[in-house]
Amino acid sequence: MTTASASSAAPNQPDPAAASQAASTAREPRLKHFPVAFFAIVMGLTGVSIAWHKAQSTFGIPVDMAGGLLGVAIAVFAFALLLYLVKLLRFPQAVMKELGNPVQLNFVPTISISLLLLSIALLDSAPAVAQVLWMLGTAIHLVLTIYVMSAWMHQEHFEVHHINPAWFIPIVGNVLVPIAGVPLGYAELSWFFFSIGMLFWLVLLTIIIYRMLFHHPLPERLMPTLFILIAPPAVGFIAYARLSGLMEAGSPDAFARILYYSGLFLTLLLATQIGRFLRIQFYLSWWAYSFPLAAITIATLMMYELTGLQTFAIIGWVLLAAVTLVVLFLLFRTAQAIGAKQICMPHV
Repeated sequence: MTTASASSAAPNQPDPAAASQAASTAREPRLKHFPVAFFAIVMGLTGVSIAWHKAQSTFGIPVDMAGGLLGVAIAVFAFALLLYLVKLLRFPQAVMKELGNPVQLNFVPTISISLLLLSIALLDSAPAVAQVLWMLGTAIHLVLTIYVMSAWMHQEHFEVHHINPAWFIPIVGNVLVPIAGVPLGYAELSWFFFSIGMLFWLVLLTIIIYRMLFHHPLPERLMPTLFILIAPPAVGFIAYARLSGLMEAGSPDAFARILYYSGLFLTLLLATQIGRFLRIQFYLSWWAYSFPLAAITIATLMMYELTGLQTFAIIGWVLLAAVTLVVLFLLFRTAQAIGAKQICMPHV
C-alpha cells in the first residue's frame, strides 16, 4: 500500500510522473502521432464527389462539382499516404501500436477503402487508372480484413466496451468492392466480397446494439462513429444494385428495398439526435459523419431513378445539400485543428 501511494500524487496536487510524461510527449515529432484515421477525410471527400457525380447525371446539373471535389480528395490522399509512409519508415513502433489498439486498428482499412472509392470516382473518366486502384484496393483490403478479424479472434485484452461502430469500417470496405468491380468485369469476385460484408454486418450490428443497450454509452470522441451504422445498408444497396443489374431492370426488388430503407431509417434516427452531436467537441472522428451521409444520398438518387417517385428526388436533394455543408464545415474545422496543432496528438 505504501509503495502504491508513494507513486501517486495526492488529490489536487500536480503528478510529477504525469507532468514528466506530458513534457516528453510534447517534445516528440508530430509525425509520430499522425493518425491513420486521417484517411477518413479521403473517404468523406470522395464520397461527396461521387454523390455529386450521381446528382449531375440524374438531374442534368451543368456545373461539375464532382470533378473539383475529386481533385481535392486525390490531393489529400497523396498527402496522407506520403506522411503515413514516412511515419512507417521513421516510427514503425508507432504504426504497430495503432495496429494493436482496439479502436485505432479499425481505422487502418480506411487506406484500402480510399483506394476503392477513388477507383469508383475515376471509373468513367479514367477507367485504366480506376482498374489499377481497384485491384490494389481490393488486394490490400482482403489482407487487412483478414488481419483485423484475426486480431479480433485471437486478442486477449479486448472488452465489450471497446466495440463501437468504427468496427464496421473493415466490413464496409468489402461491400464497396462490387461497385467498381462489376463494371470492370470482376462479377464473381465482387460477390465474394459482398457476401463477407453482408454476413459480418449482421453479426457486428447485433453486438454493437447489445453494447449500446446494456453497457456504458460511447465516449464523446467516438459518438460521431454512430453515423457509420448508416454505411453498411446504404453501400450494400448500391453494391447489390450493381451485382443484380437493378438499374438495367428498372425496379428495386425486395432485398434492395430492405437494404435501402434500413439505411434511411438509421439516417432519420440519427438526424433526430442532432442536438447531442452538436454539443460534441471537434475530433477527427467527426469525419465519420461524411461518408455514410454520402452513401445514403447516392442510394436515394438511385431509388429515384428506379421508381421515378418525386419523394426520393426531394430526399436526395436534402441529403446532397446536407452532406455538402457537412464536408465544407469539416474541412474548415480540420484546418483550424491543424493550425492549432490538435490533430497529431497522442491517442488517449
